Amino acid sequence: MEELFVTYNKIKPDILNRIFEFQSVWKKADEKRLFQELAFCLLTPQSKAQNAWKTIIKLTENQKLFKGNSAAIAEDMNLVRFRNNKAGYIVRAREMFFNNSKGIRETLSEFTSVQEKRNWLNKNIKGYGLKESNHFLRNIGFVEEITILDRHILRNLKKYNVINEIPKSISEKKYFEIENQMKEFSKKIVIPLAHLDFIFWYNETKTIFK
Repeated sequence: MEELFVTYNKIKPDILNRIFEFQSVWKKADEKRLFQELAFCLLTPQSKAQNAWKTIIKLTENQKLFKGNSAAIAEDMNLVRFRNNKAGYIVRAREMFFNNSKGIRETLSEFTSVQEKRNWLNKNIKGYGLKESNHFLRNIGFVEEITILDRHILRNLKKYNVINEIPKSISEKKYFEIENQMKEFSKKIVIPLAHLDFIFWYNETKTIFK
């Protein structure tokens, strides 16, 4: 446990800076910037986050993210797995928000709580589960009371005896159960939940990313 607090003290300023950056996205970003983050979280499952973001930047620069069909998008997605499926998810989400009277901001603003926002994303964005919905919300500034239970986080939850084992698959019921266990651990050690996520990520990757 001492190692955890040493790491926290080391990277806390970087955590605070990154959270400020995320919160600035929701406060200032236009619809295209919000969609970049939404699409990024469509690419992350079973792929490295850094590679997913490099792909989003490439697709933005060549205009395919907002104008390309799924085949054109998939051509530039060699850094992520399941690129054909994920390209289709991007096009579907783009049509939902840009061919509609409601964009991402207006849609999410209809919900009062972060949990309500998450539930809507989980049910309506093809390619999103609870993890991806939480990831997107965190990256646009909704950092409180949600967890991104990826392999890095789960390994650390096991390491610190928050969970007994890493599940091979996570149902929604199991996700909420582990999320609640992580919340209780966060309260016990008096480190904010959003900060704990970054500490665990840093333990595995030695970076603070998205």
